[in-house]
Amino acid sequence: MTGEARPDDGAAGDAGHPEGRMRHLAEEVRQIAAESRIGARRAQRRSKLWNATYICLGFPAAVLAGISGAAGLASPGARVPAAILALLSAGFSAGSTFLRADARQMANLRRRYAWQNLETRARLVLAHEAYEGVEQLHTALVALLEMRAAIPSSALVLAEAAPPPLQVPTPPTPLGP
Repeated sequence: MTGEARPDDGAAGDAGHPEGRMRHLAEEVRQIAAESRIGARRAQRRSKLWNATYICLGFPAAVLAGISGAAGLASPGARVPAAILALLSAGFSAGSTFLRADARQMANLRRRYAWQNLETRARLVLAHEAYEGVEQLHTALVALLEMRAAIPSSALVLAEAAPPPLQVPTPPTPLGP
């Protein structure tokens, strides 16, 4: 034994051989596909949660607002209960606005689609580039890693959904003396 790696030595010995490199690169692509599947599932669950939150806060707010308006107009004695219902409606509405559940749902839908796109691309890489050669597979893996890095987190997507800050125009500078 000279300590040299042989083709049948397992993972450590395969790294120098083209077949071993292909196997390792293909395994990385499989891991990206699995991670993408999990990420898409998580984003889908979060999207459903925020959709339910949006409905659970928005629907009661609308119903209570309608009932309080009708009760307030029905009789002078119903003004106090109508005011209480209006306050509850305002609380639900404020909670919905504060949580921004609709924006969070859309952010998670975008994240889900990005993860699904990455998974699809990884599967295509496994189906095609994995048989082309080490360099092509390496190039495709680098592109997949760049796609994975470009998938935004929830915080980044929410920041993009916010309107841009208002820019104060600068006065023009005079031309010439």
